[in-house]
Amino acid sequence: MHIVSGSDRLRVLTVKSRLEEMSSTEVIPQLKVRLGYQNTMQLPRLSKIVLSIGLGEAIQDAKALESAERDLGTISGQHPVTTRAKKPIASFKLRAGMPIGMMVTLRGKRMYDFFDKLVNVVLPRIRDFRGLSPDSFDGRGNYNLGIKEQSVFSEIDYDKIDKLRGLEVTIVTTARSDNEARTLLELMGMPFRRT
Repeated sequence: MHIVSGSDRLRVLTVKSRLEEMSSTEVIPQLKVRLGYQNTMQLPRLSKIVLSIGLGEAIQDAKALESAERDLGTISGQHPVTTRAKKPIASFKLRAGMPIGMMVTLRGKRMYDFFDKLVNVVLPRIRDFRGLSPDSFDGRGNYNLGIKEQSVFSEIDYDKIDKLRGLEVTIVTTARSDNEARTLLELMGMPFRRT
């Protein structure tokens, strides 16, 4: 976001990300043709991206929360929120209200920047990557993706990692069906495995 001062008032100019610009110029016309909609407002689009890390070891080790918070903040560019247990589970020595994870919700420019980085930088760095499963949709047009270790993100310094942790990425769309969401994500560059 850039603030430009005029003679009598301030104007705020927003700078679109590369993927957001591509979405409006290339993806929307192709979506209209593929899905058969006339109105642009009917087309599915990205709503938000939620990143979360589950920390079962936080019950015994409080430092796990700090390192996960640092890693998730570095990956997303936003301060993560601590998630807490809703119910007590005696077999796990878990009480209600104990911290058990971290999450962050990305919207707007940060969402598009993260999606661009995920598709073009992170996924190709995964060893033996052969494409994403096309079956990980939830029935409402949202896609879930699990990443086994946070070290595939280039922002993370491998020497400062205390433990390899998994990361879950949930891509929320406004699509009415999984087929519409899959078409949207394919056009935006998501590398799905061919069946």
